[in-house]
Amino acid sequence: MKITGVIITYNEERNIERCLRSLKMVCDEIIVLDSFSTDGTEEICKEQQVTFVQHAFDGHIQQKNRALQLAQTDWVLSLDADECLTPALTASILQVKKQPLADAYSFNRLTNYCGHWVKYCGWYPDTKTRLVRKEVAEWQGVNPHDRLELIHAGQVLHLSGDLLHYSYYTKEDHYKQIHFFGTIAANELFQQGKRVSIPMLYLKVINQFVKSYLVKLGLLDGKTGLLISLRSAYATYVKYTNLRKRYKVPA
Repeated sequence: MKITGVIITYNEERNIERCLRSLKMVCDEIIVLDSFSTDGTEEICKEQQVTFVQHAFDGHIQQKNRALQLAQTDWVLSLDADECLTPALTASILQVKKQPLADAYSFNRLTNYCGHWVKYCGWYPDTKTRLVRKEVAEWQGVNPHDRLELIHAGQVLHLSGDLLHYSYYTKEDHYKQIHFFGTIAANELFQQGKRVSIPMLYLKVINQFVKSYLVKLGLLDGKTGLLISLRSAYATYVKYTNLRKRYKVPA
């Protein structure tokens, strides 16, 4: 069993080396599909001696499916640049390489938020399917929220060990991503003909906070849980306010 590790990137010099080093423990080939980064991403990838390809960004789902098809092996392990394998997950994948028993494998993702590992807020275990037979899987979802799915019915087994996710280093990183993703999500909803009224917008914002902080027990993450819940509610506000702007409706 041979595995190709695939990653899409854009200005990921802060994260990419950590990701690549963890993939080298289990992958026979690594491909980075870059969207013309302007930082040191390309140089780091070349230093790590991985295949570096560039293509204009046209959506997370589109770009990840393009990366999937670049793989030369039957099996693909797809990570984001800000993710890496723990030693426990590495050991689990190496065991799978000896004798694969399924069409795909999932594992839990543990997120680091501004230096804190988040166990609640609906952020953990955040199970992801990322190791798949290339011919039976594709990226689906609604940009920017993508997911790797089996095209046909097949067996998915769960592996022990966490995928570490270094999401945001500062609150400024988070707010920047909120506005970036909010624009993408609003465009997708607009293309689907979705609309939202002012009362529904605020109801969605409140519901998001309650879900994150109370239902998903974000309060158990202390101050970090409160900040995440508030910013998640704000992200909902940004998304739907942007959607209303697409219809030229006053916010």
